[in-house]
Amino acid sequence: MNIAQTEFESFKWIDITQPDESKLAGLAEEYGLDYFLIRDSLERGHLPKIEKLPNYTFIILRAFSTNKKRITNVNELSNKIAFFYNDNQVITIHRANFNFLREINNEISFSNSEQFLLYVIKKMIETYSESAQELSDKIDLIEQIIFLKDYRKISLEDLYFQKSQTRISKKVLQLTQHVLHEMDILEENKIAFQDIKDQLISLILTFDEVTDDSNNLMNMYLSVNAQKTNDVMKLLTVFSAFFLPLTFIAGIYGMNFKFMPELEGKYSYFVILGLMAILSILIFYWFRRKKIF
Repeated sequence: MNIAQTEFESFKWIDITQPDESKLAGLAEEYGLDYFLIRDSLERGHLPKIEKLPNYTFIILRAFSTNKKRITNVNELSNKIAFFYNDNQVITIHRANFNFLREINNEISFSNSEQFLLYVIKKMIETYSESAQELSDKIDLIEQIIFLKDYRKISLEDLYFQKSQTRISKKVLQLTQHVLHEMDILEENKIAFQDIKDQLISLILTFDEVTDDSNNLMNMYLSVNAQKTNDVMKLLTVFSAFFLPLTFIAGIYGMNFKFMPELEGKYSYFVILGLMAILSILIFYWFRRKKIF
């Protein structure tokens, strides 16, 4: 467990990385924190939440932190940071390393602890921006391939995992939005806070649009695939309709009966061929009239 302290003008930031579960009680006693809230901060899959206590406010938020292409749960998508904060100090607890936390130092000016908290929250929300844009671009590309190119180049499995990543990201951001609505912000920080909320709404709408597009494209892919199958079956049916009567005729005259008067005729062979040709022309004409092809 690593503990780093940074002194700012009006508050202190205590950053705890790789926390040790065996030292939970010690952390709670040393910093005057609730033991069970610290346990929540160490739970890997914990979703965003907020709890207000008399001496401090406790928040859990999650930042996008994966480079995997196939996401199935929130742990694979993101990592969390737990905040314990009041006017005098901000305590952050997290397992993963975040570049935006490492870049913070006492040379950056924060007038109060709440301003520092909003800065970190903004950086956490910004981690979803690149993912949202990438997913949106992928959906546009898939749509072009389905309509303008070869739909068989589309992987239904990849489309499913893109939809899964979008759905999980949207849920995490919606829970984050709920946390922000519950926060009490000083008047001097409300403009910055509103900027964060606007950015969050924009991301939620983007993920919502990508989710709808993913559902539509998945249904469209299945429809196009079914249509191609129907076209193949239609072609086979047309060939069967042509050759079935011809096969019937050939089958009759291929029987080994001793007495078949037609076989003795001089022009029987040509008559049967002519009959087959006429049948083929009639079938072709009927298909064209019914606009089957």
